[in-house]
Amino acid sequence: MAWPTKPSGTMQIARRAEPYVTEAMRRRWTDEVLPKYATRLGALMPVLHDVQHAYRHVPYQAQLEVAQFLGISPSDVLDTVSFYDEFTVEQRGVVTIGVCHSIACEQCGCGSRALLDRAAERLGIGVGETTDDGTFTLISMECLGSCDTAPVALLNETLHENLTVESLDRLIDQARTAPAHGGHH
Repeated sequence: MAWPTKPSGTMQIARRAEPYVTEAMRRRWTDEVLPKYATRLGALMPVLHDVQHAYRHVPYQAQLEVAQFLGISPSDVLDTVSFYDEFTVEQRGVVTIGVCHSIACEQCGCGSRALLDRAAERLGIGVGETTDDGTFTLISMECLGSCDTAPVALLNETLHENLTVESLDRLIDQARTAPAHGGHH
């Protein structure tokens, strides 16, 4: 059996003329983010959060721009983006619903599986998918660190605790009717 390979060494990164990392981002990162960390690598997570919030994903071009700004290896940026659930290279919806699937969230209350199934049914998408109108993305996440209030989910960056199928329905309805669909900060 042959092992399938991908052309990593010759892969071309799609680029747009306008950079993702803007001058305003650079200034803010230099003034507010970098001083908080002993090394520039330490600032990677908050910098990536900014990019994710601005574009609802971290495109490969943006990863290269972040690496250049921080003076770190592009592989460090890609490793971070690909490791953490909150980052994605595929654009997400305006509202990302991240349901925790840890053991506590699965065993407490209605359970994370019931929440994921209900959200998928209501939105007409599967886990990891985005609605056709670009409003919602549904993801399953590792532990969100709120086991004592399980089951929990993130709607964008807001944690919702002690969820039931009914309370999740209300959150989806509120997000649908919110101005600009309750977009990122």
